[in-house]
Amino acid sequence: MTSIGGAEMVDWNLAVATATRFVRPGPEVSRDEARAVVAELRRHAKSSEEHVRGYTRMIPEGHEPQDTPILVVDRAGWVRANVAGFRELLKPLLEKMQERRASSPGGAVLGAVGGKVTGVELGMLLSFLASRVLGQYETFAPATRELPAGESGAGRLLLVAPNIVHVERELEVDPHDFRLWVCLHEETHRTQFTGVPWLRDHLEGEIQSFLGETEVDPMTVLERFREAAQSLAGARPEGEQDEGGRSIVELVQTPAQREILSRLTAVMSLLEGHADYVMDGVGPDVVPSVAEIREKFQQRRARGASRLDQALRKLLGLDAKLRQYRDGERFVRSVVEEVGMEGFNRVWTSPNTLPTKAEIAKPADWVARVHRKAES
Repeated sequence: MTSIGGAEMVDWNLAVATATRFVRPGPEVSRDEARAVVAELRRHAKSSEEHVRGYTRMIPEGHEPQDTPILVVDRAGWVRANVAGFRELLKPLLEKMQERRASSPGGAVLGAVGGKVTGVELGMLLSFLASRVLGQYETFAPATRELPAGESGAGRLLLVAPNIVHVERELEVDPHDFRLWVCLHEETHRTQFTGVPWLRDHLEGEIQSFLGETEVDPMTVLERFREAAQSLAGARPEGEQDEGGRSIVELVQTPAQREILSRLTAVMSLLEGHADYVMDGVGPDVVPSVAEIREKFQQRRARGASRLDQALRKLLGLDAKLRQYRDGERFVRSVVEEVGMEGFNRVWTSPNTLPTKAEIAKPADWVARVHRKAES
């Protein structure tokens, strides 16, 4: 725990407790139904592995990577996994804030506020997100009994059962088809990280560089988290919603961070777009109602929810994530149409063959750089 004179910067245990307390209850299911959902998600996750690897051809036959765990979790389980991951990733930022805290003009106030308030506010944000995530390949949290990982410390696939059930009911789609469709997307992420050995370390290095460049005053970061938490709690009058405000990510940018964030945006667009492309490419052969699911799910993504939900999505940078799905899928589709799946898979060769943010928008530029340069 990062602390100063015994005062914790973030009380991670309190963040977990707060998120667990405030997260919305999941859909009503009987015990037998819950067991059936968990069992089916495990089966679909396992069968998705063969479908995804056969379609993407990312992993040559005979070179299968080590297996990584499949964890079907509830909302509280997703919170615990992500707090463990955040705790690892945020170490550089918290250490830097620790150094600045004593000399900062707001240092005394921050000391009074303390890590417990920060933990509560972080927990409230996680409670908001915990009811929205369907699945995730979590790769940064250290391996524990609760969060097992592969032999080399690789991550684990999380499937959030109550959220999957909630969405399939909301969309009124075939539940068995929807569960497999979700598993295809998340299994693609697992294949990306297990099939590309350098990807995890590359991403972690970029994130650590981004956090290490942070020059923002600690009180400013705390205030931005407080705005998000107050919005979530309905503490701010509706007229004071930060309609024109910046997201948390935008707030902490220096010129060096903008360059790093541009690279991170490109690689996240690639990963999310690739998962969407594979999910829809495999879908017609194994998910009979894939067209209906995709149409309804896209409408749900675009529609969003309440004004409060939209304000929080903007503040947390989630609108940017939605654009990543769209732009990344378009990039993957365009490249595959031009050079085929094997040609597209050159993207996984090294960090140098990843697309830039500009190339995500203009796939032909990536093809020209990676393919024509290699052939000349």
